Amino acid sequence: MENVRIVLSSRSAKMFAAISAVSCAAICAAVYIIIGSLMPSAAWAQATASAAPAASATTASIHGHAQDPLNQPVANTAVEVTTDAKTPLYTFTTDANGDYKGSGIKPGTYTMVLYGDIKGKDGKMAKGIIDFQENVKLTAGADTEVDFDMTRQAYISKLPADVQKQIATVRKENEATEKQNSQIKNVNKLLIDARTARKAGNFDQAIALDTQATQAKPDVGLTWYELGDSQLGAKKYADAAANYKKALTLLAAEKAPKPDVIAAANNNLGEALAKSGNVNDAVAAYEAAAKADPTQAGMYYANEAIVLFKTGQGDAAGAAADKAIAADPNKAIAYYIKGWSLVQHATIDPKTNKIVLPPGCADAYQKFLSLNPNSPALEQDAQNILQQAGQTVHSSYKKH
Repeated sequence: MENVRIVLSSRSAKMFAAISAVSCAAICAAVYIIIGSLMPSAAWAQATASAAPAASATTASIHGHAQDPLNQPVANTAVEVTTDAKTPLYTFTTDANGDYKGSGIKPGTYTMVLYGDIKGKDGKMAKGIIDFQENVKLTAGADTEVDFDMTRQAYISKLPADVQKQIATVRKENEATEKQNSQIKNVNKLLIDARTARKAGNFDQAIALDTQATQAKPDVGLTWYELGDSQLGAKKYADAAANYKKALTLLAAEKAPKPDVIAAANNNLGEALAKSGNVNDAVAAYEAAAKADPTQAGMYYANEAIVLFKTGQGDAAGAAADKAIAADPNKAIAYYIKGWSLVQHATIDPKTNKIVLPPGCADAYQKFLSLNPNSPALEQDAQNILQQAGQTVHSSYKKH
């Protein structure tokens, strides 16, 4: 079975557009910065477009990170170095991760302004101050870190009440999501470790690990499927069958059920049931597997045919073999089982004492041999029957 990971995604970013400095006027009024119109003046726009001079031992450098109230990076936004929070002397830009850096700054004490898209009182987006840091001392030859952390309570408390409520709600949702993601990460590790133990034949260890996974995520079909696999390896067939059934119920209820996984679970359920002696239910499981994933139907019908062959159900085994051949004409074992099913109806010619094979029987055995099945015992059986019937084994058959 493929290694299927359980993945959940965070929804932290969804709020930024709604809360991005939604009330710049309120924030600015509270801290006495007056920006007038939210649109930049011609002088501001001109200064914003200018490039910073090259850094040297006589100039200062800055770097930092900008993040919104939900810990999301503020990307592609201007960082202005000013003395009055109005006219930028130097301008730098945050990258996709919210990081920025700049050099060539004249040493001094500045106000650092994060300047970009905000929503005004009229609800329209415009340019304005998102956040700022005052009294930032920049020293010659030094690289000073200046962050814009809008998760701080001093920032959030100046936002409108409805926005604060939105932030609190999303933070709560994100905490729950992060907790769930952490749990899922642990479950994935348990499943991987269990597969390693299973591969090494340590089935008791695998069962213990898979059991932990089911306890952590009892609502996920994959965990029960994996536990079934470990129990199947340990020959605990009844337990394995019970857990495959539980897995199938959960897998079918997923928002986007995976046909190949459902088919594989049904196939393994068929094996567990067959080894428990419940052949009829095993056949139903193999049929369900073939229906769920027609691309692998040849394998599932062949498995069904093998179970029926082993329990001596000739006609039923032949019918399953025919379905396997129709789905995959190169499935060698299906031809052998078809030949075996038909030979049950063979007769003896009283005149020659030779076997009289029913129609299609010799062809099935010949096809089986031509596919070089690498099963010496079955190959010898097929050859013997053909020879007793006076048939010549096709020359294309490669002897071992």
